[in-house]
Amino acid sequence: MAFKDALGSFLKKQFIDVIHWVEPEDGILAWRYPMQDMEIQNGAKLTVRESQMAAFVNEGRMADVFGPGLYTLNTQTLPILTNLMNWDKMFQSPFKSDVYFFSTRVQTNQKWGTATPVTVRDKDFGAVRLRAYGIYSWRIADPRAFHTNVSGTREIYNVAEIEGQLRNMIIGRMTDTFAESQVPFLDMAANQVELGQKIADHIKPEFEKYGIVLDSFVVENLSLPEELQKRLDERIGMNMIGDMNKYTQFQVAQSMPIAAANEGAGGTAALGAQLGIGVAMSQAMMGSFQHGGMQPPQQPPPGGAPVAPVVPAAPVAGGAAGKDTKFCMECGNTMPSRAKFCPNCGAAQG
Repeated sequence: MAFKDALGSFLKKQFIDVIHWVEPEDGILAWRYPMQDMEIQNGAKLTVRESQMAAFVNEGRMADVFGPGLYTLNTQTLPILTNLMNWDKMFQSPFKSDVYFFSTRVQTNQKWGTATPVTVRDKDFGAVRLRAYGIYSWRIADPRAFHTNVSGTREIYNVAEIEGQLRNMIIGRMTDTFAESQVPFLDMAANQVELGQKIADHIKPEFEKYGIVLDSFVVENLSLPEELQKRLDERIGMNMIGDMNKYTQFQVAQSMPIAAANEGAGGTAALGAQLGIGVAMSQAMMGSFQHGGMQPPQQPPPGGAPVAPVVPAAPVAGGAAGKDTKFCMECGNTMPSRAKFCPNCGAAQG
């Protein structure tokens, strides 16, 4: 009975002559070759394609790793596995081992970004909250480290499963870079290429712990939250304006054609616009007079009533009438001596 069971078990076994992997879709990082009830023939062929690596694992311990190429599996090409299995040099029997394939293709267009603003200390603005986002690319470079620290004995391991971890590492290192660089926000925003390189330098050692190489890192945008961006825009505008008095005068001058165009327009809106322009012009002119050491012109009295000009009385030479003049008998003003009526009061003269 035992002999029959052993024979049945032997017949059920399948012996593998060729081991290879064709990626069925994007995003697969590690894949375990199915070995259930299967053994690898001594002298079997292993095909590792470009952008792949393969590794033999015995009882959880990483053995031999292969790059792209065609290999014949024997004790010469599997020295680590031979040592782990205690094979002699002439070993030619079928054997069992887990075989993992790893995709070493560059994982491009991976996106990163700050889910919430990151608070950093800035030389110009004090404590500010920054937002940033961009793209990066990476690839598996060390299957041993990746298998040991990331994928493990999983049958299949995808990019999506490690994306969150990598993004969190990026944000953490980005904050450290801001703190250590002590570069003002405005300088960082103007030099995003250099900023991206500095962040990448901080990230690479962390990625290497997982057997990953960071190929590129790009900062696409660095900004402040909306409310802080408005304050920055106001400050930039004030710096651009410079002299507020000159700016006000310029605004008044720009408004004058608008006032002229609306002169014939009726209604409260047109009147309000004209009054607003008049007030702005008055304030600007008053400011100009005060800064120039001049006194503003006298304003008319309230109520809008016109004031008659005061005409001074004609001077009287020597304080008395001359030869050709006389005094009016009614009002006392001087008048020509031959006049029969006073030109001032109209009274008849005797």
